[in-house]
Amino acid sequence: MKKIVAAFAFVLSTGVAFGQSVQTVPQNWHLLDQETDGVYGISIEKAYQELLHNKQPEPVLVAVIDSGIDTLHEDLRSVLWRNRLEAAGGSLDPDKNGYAGDIYGWNFLGADNPDKNVTKDSYESERIYFKYKDKFAGVTSEKQVKRKDRNLYQVWLKSKAHATEVSEAGKEVEMMYSLLEILPRVDAFFTSILQKDTYTVQDLDSLKAEDARVEQGKMIYGLVFERVKPGATNKELPVLFQQYADSLKTNLQAPQAPPADYRGMVVEDDYSNFKDRYYGNNNIMAGDPSHGTHVAGIIGAARGNGLGVDGVASAVKIMMIRAVPDGDEHDKDIALAIRYAVDNGAKIINMSFGKSFSPEREWVEDAIKYAEKNDVLIVRAAGNESKNIDVEPYFPNPLSIKGNKKAPNVITVGANGPTQLTLIAPFSNYGKDIVDVFAPGDNIYSTVPGGNQYAPFSGTSMASPVVAGLAAVIKSYYPHLSATQIKDVIESSVTKITEPVINPGTGERVAMSELSRTGGIVNAYEAIKLAGTLQ
Repeated sequence: MKKIVAAFAFVLSTGVAFGQSVQTVPQNWHLLDQETDGVYGISIEKAYQELLHNKQPEPVLVAVIDSGIDTLHEDLRSVLWRNRLEAAGGSLDPDKNGYAGDIYGWNFLGADNPDKNVTKDSYESERIYFKYKDKFAGVTSEKQVKRKDRNLYQVWLKSKAHATEVSEAGKEVEMMYSLLEILPRVDAFFTSILQKDTYTVQDLDSLKAEDARVEQGKMIYGLVFERVKPGATNKELPVLFQQYADSLKTNLQAPQAPPADYRGMVVEDDYSNFKDRYYGNNNIMAGDPSHGTHVAGIIGAARGNGLGVDGVASAVKIMMIRAVPDGDEHDKDIALAIRYAVDNGAKIINMSFGKSFSPEREWVEDAIKYAEKNDVLIVRAAGNESKNIDVEPYFPNPLSIKGNKKAPNVITVGANGPTQLTLIAPFSNYGKDIVDVFAPGDNIYSTVPGGNQYAPFSGTSMASPVVAGLAAVIKSYYPHLSATQIKDVIESSVTKITEPVINPGTGERVAMSELSRTGGIVNAYEAIKLAGTLQ
């Protein structure tokens, strides 16, 4: 069943729309203009050509809190931040910031030995579930819980449900239900191609076509056919598949054993003590740095060098802070990563990660306030679960614990696609209050590890650095603007979408203003024009 999950995830990530004609989309579509190029990009190329060609920018330091980066990549080497004092002093920590050897940034997921690093990690819901299992497992009513513990009890109940969902079986079941929703479109697609109402997997095997949808559909349908009932027809499949998914869901259970303490076995800090902050190492290429390398390239891959891709920002330096493992990040690492970025001169921080629970939320909230006091803008991804994060929080959350006050220096970004058909990416989270803007996040081509490698990724993880890159452009050409002014410029200049769009969570057509606070897609051209009017 893991193959089905992987196949379906691939189809979602490619933004394929079965039963519809495919529009050829330029590889750099996220940089282009809707009116000129016919895609819902941010019009940054137009801005460079018409608004910025005679202006001289000042370099801006952007911190990327992520999985790491390929420091040897041909399109990134020239834009990497270099801590010059540290580069000259080796392991002696000449800049006295407590992080010896932090030439390109820092790795909060490492031991003192740079060869020993956290790669895989658990989910936060599992950590919370097992941490408080002995305390709450026997509770049958909230009335049995002390008043001061009732909020914690509710969090624990949610963690139990979520831990079940994120188990391997839970993820498979969730994916199968999502797959059930698109089966009618896939079926109509193949019915049209085969010109027959009833067919089997053998009929699909005979199809040969260059259309990527054919191969992807064959992969999904073939796996489902064989898993549910070899030899079944397309007419039988929906009912059989529904029964199979329902039976698996019935048997879902919460995990039986606590997750391994992957981080604790490597980092060996006192996690409960926030003052114990000088841990980790300088190996920002540890593990799999694909995600961070891709994000960094979207922001600032060297422009105009004839290689690979052009980043959004032309005058930028990238600082990488490794704090996101393969699993849920830890609040302490994120809070310290934000503070490290601020203390070392970053003016913009990109955070393309998130999770459903945040047990040490106050540490992160304090770090966001610290960034605000130091005039640093934080750009964060909205997440990829097709959920309303006004209702189901996604952390780091811009709302304060007390008073639900929204941080003025945080922008939350959902993902849009290139065409009217995929205007709201089907995976994107949304929220009328929490999500501020949408930006290109579907099939974004950027740098990946390997020195000279590039690939398309999809996700709000790609939309966030598009906005971080735009913020860097504005800051580099208009350095007098504050973080909150840049946020306001980006939000005030969006391209308003007036026609109904598809709600990723319900499938219904709604006004885009129901999915985000501004009801629009970021527009670099208009943002830069607006920035030029502010003194």
